[in-house]
Amino acid sequence: MNSLTLKNKNILITGGSQGVGFAIAKACCSLDAENVVIVGRDDLKGKKAAKDLSTENTKVFFLKVDLFHDNSTDLIFDFTSQEIGSLDCLVNAAGITTRGSFLDGKIEDWNQLFAINARSPFFLMQAFIRQAIDNNIPGSIVNISSMHTYCGHPELAMYAGSKAAVSTLTKNAANAHVKDRIRVNAIAMGWAATPAEKDMQANKLGKGENWIDEASSQLPLGRLLDVSEVANLTVYLLSDLSGLQTGTIVDLEQKIMGLV
Repeated sequence: MNSLTLKNKNILITGGSQGVGFAIAKACCSLDAENVVIVGRDDLKGKKAAKDLSTENTKVFFLKVDLFHDNSTDLIFDFTSQEIGSLDCLVNAAGITTRGSFLDGKIEDWNQLFAINARSPFFLMQAFIRQAIDNNIPGSIVNISSMHTYCGHPELAMYAGSKAAVSTLTKNAANAHVKDRIRVNAIAMGWAATPAEKDMQANKLGKGENWIDEASSQLPLGRLLDVSEVANLTVYLLSDLSGLQTGTIVDLEQKIMGLV
């Protein structure tokens, strides 16, 4: 049986300096990826993350880029091409969870949500696919989506729409480029206590520091999703061990979709 490894792989991870993206980057390094490029907006946090993640077998680069800007994809691929050459894997893990319902959603929040959560993954996938085809090499893409892709809470209407776009684009890209040996999958994440979510719940929504205990008590398995679980599934999907798997949206959640 083949072992789980990312040896000799060059990997790009957006949102890689914190939360889910950092956990994925850490898992990639533990599996001996050759080079990992993490993208984020905070220079100090990103440089520290790159230093902490680097291992004897894996070189980690940090690139400060705001995915909201139209030129972000060009900046990222100019950097990766110069520093490490062609990419083997892409992980679109960056995302924001700004609230916005049909009653109070604001156009500026819509524009930011869709720019970061949907537009950026599309054009990064486009650049990755073009590069793979040009170099005649296979590739693997994992997009971090959300269980809200299936509907979403009322206050997360705009966020849910942006993640639904990612899920549909995952299947479209997988279908369009399977013959190019490019596999594209997504993970529909359940509720996880990421740094951004902790700040949102405890501070912005005013639920206090004990919000995790209250939230956990209402869930079937009595806890929230851990980012390491997302990372474990991501590296499996990136690796050759996942074989022909493509075009799938994997629900990483303790609730079963479709039940009344």
